[in-house]
Amino acid sequence: MARLIFTQQLSRFTEVPEVETTADNLRDALEAAFQVNPTLRGYILDEQNDLRFHVVVFIDGKRVMQRSGLRNSLGSNSQVYVLQALSGG
Repeated sequence: MARLIFTQQLSRFTEVPEVETTADNLRDALEAAFQVNPTLRGYILDEQNDLRFHVVVFIDGKRVMQRSGLRNSLGSNSQVYVLQALSGG
């Protein structure tokens, strides 16, 4: 099963479950996590259901560059890391 791992930065705002799922794409995997904690949706997705600008996702070590659609394929052993992007100057 694919595993979603939310980094600790997001835990300041809400519970961040580690989720194992049989989903074959990122969108469905995120939906599985939102079923565990619906509040998480608002921190990860915007009003158009796209990734928020402060969120970065890596699938098997490769950054997801497209913020909409989220139909990136997941393998049966994929590791998906969802983290809060840091910015500053």
